[in-house]
Amino acid sequence: MSQATATAPTKATAVDMTHRQILEALSGLLLGLFVAILSSTVISNALPRIITELHGGQSAYTWVVTSALLATTATTPIWGKLADLTSKKTLVQLALGIYVLGSVLAGLAQGTGELIACRVLQGIGAGGLTALAQVIMATMIAPRERGRYSGYLGAVMAVGTIGGPLIGGVIVDTSWLGWRWCFYVGVPFAIVALIVLQKTLKLPVVKRKAQIDWWGATLITAAVSLLLIWVSLAGDQFAWASWQTAAMVLGALVLGALAIRVETRAAEPMIPPRLFRNRTITLAVVASIAVGVGMFGASIFLGQYFQISRGQSPTMSGLMTLPMILGLLVASTVIGRVITKTGRWKRYLVIGSALLTVGFALMGTLRADTSFALLSVYMAVIGVGLGMTMQNLVLAVQNTVGPHELGAASSVVAFFRSLGGAIGVSALGAVLAHKVKDYTADGLAQLGIPASSSGSGGALPDVHTLPGPLRAVVESAYGHGAGDIFLTAAPFALIALIAVAFIKEVPLRQHNGDPVSAEVERESTVAAGAGAVVVRTGEQR
Repeated sequence: MSQATATAPTKATAVDMTHRQILEALSGLLLGLFVAILSSTVISNALPRIITELHGGQSAYTWVVTSALLATTATTPIWGKLADLTSKKTLVQLALGIYVLGSVLAGLAQGTGELIACRVLQGIGAGGLTALAQVIMATMIAPRERGRYSGYLGAVMAVGTIGGPLIGGVIVDTSWLGWRWCFYVGVPFAIVALIVLQKTLKLPVVKRKAQIDWWGATLITAAVSLLLIWVSLAGDQFAWASWQTAAMVLGALVLGALAIRVETRAAEPMIPPRLFRNRTITLAVVASIAVGVGMFGASIFLGQYFQISRGQSPTMSGLMTLPMILGLLVASTVIGRVITKTGRWKRYLVIGSALLTVGFALMGTLRADTSFALLSVYMAVIGVGLGMTMQNLVLAVQNTVGPHELGAASSVVAFFRSLGGAIGVSALGAVLAHKVKDYTADGLAQLGIPASSSGSGGALPDVHTLPGPLRAVVESAYGHGAGDIFLTAAPFALIALIAVAFIKEVPLRQHNGDPVSAEVERESTVAAGAGAVVVRTGEQR
């Protein structure tokens, strides 16, 4: 072996890329991910105004969010499977194109039904961007180095989450723009991302003949959709204990059982059952569902809380969520670098899940008159917890599979996190609607006013147009209801904590090949050591 070969730096990438080349390739990818995040966050503070102008109610509010999450959830495994079969660059560009189309159509919607349908199209594109960002990064970067770049992912997510509500709030508060520009604003970013990706992203295309498991995808989507429809309608359109509930729950269970049967027999299943034989993947999936419930389900209603319960403008609502987003930004960036340096990740998952549990429990005390200083601390705790868990759950899973299964494994985690989010938004939205109705009725009864006098008719109220005593009742009802949904989310964070506590930590690999068991690694080390002894003995002779 020549000296030059012996001292050559070891590449940490599967496609032999320098740090600068990786950053150039990631630029378009991160811009695409920013677009995906922007699609969900830009409407968070604008949504109360949008639903009010389109004459929708709490159910429509919930489904504008849930429809996109459901589409993301259903299509994530498909994107992940396609990433293992064909060009990842083509796929991410296709996802951007679908997102642009959905955004333009959503901006033209004339009713909540049309808006929900267009959000489904947006969700399909966003699902591809979210899943493919993780897969492409895993293709380029070895697990040990991935923590460093995952910090960039976390930073982009934080910027998107910070900028989205602020941009949406400013757009809604600007009379000559209007809420429709909340959907148009992401289009220029998507177009720039397409151009940058075309120029900078160069990956080897590995194609193989395979069949997409459309039956599995259809059955999984149908089972999840039916379950979500039941959760969002029960207690409002019909009683929880009713024949409709029995029919929907039984139908979802039957569809789920059929999906499992199809997946176990399919040659190329959407969600390969064999992945769940891996303890790390199974526990990471459980934790991802729980984190998704809390992350999407609870935080999506913060904008509604600030605008209805505290009477803030959409712009101010975005500014008031900064403590949570800054906590996410700092934690994801700093912890990502620490993980790259040490190769250890489990302790941060445990700490992050514990912080999520504590943060949600503290937010359970939320009321209309809660001190903003206290509220800022609670939100910061939640943000740090999310920053330490979201990306690192994916990293832990990617570290246990080979390159040929990166797409499927990464998309499984994203799928179940989105599934948890969709369930969380539907379930917690139903809880909020029920609690607000009860608290409003109680408050009006104390004033001696009939419940019908609230004037909302099921639509979201504009507190600025309500008379003083009635406004106080509505603000109190939404404040107390917001506290209840965070309290409901706390047990899910506790489930995530228990799940990650049982994950067995495996140090991050410094290569992108198939994972090697600890026993094989020990044998390799012993063999290398023995070889070195033989070489030294030969030199002495």
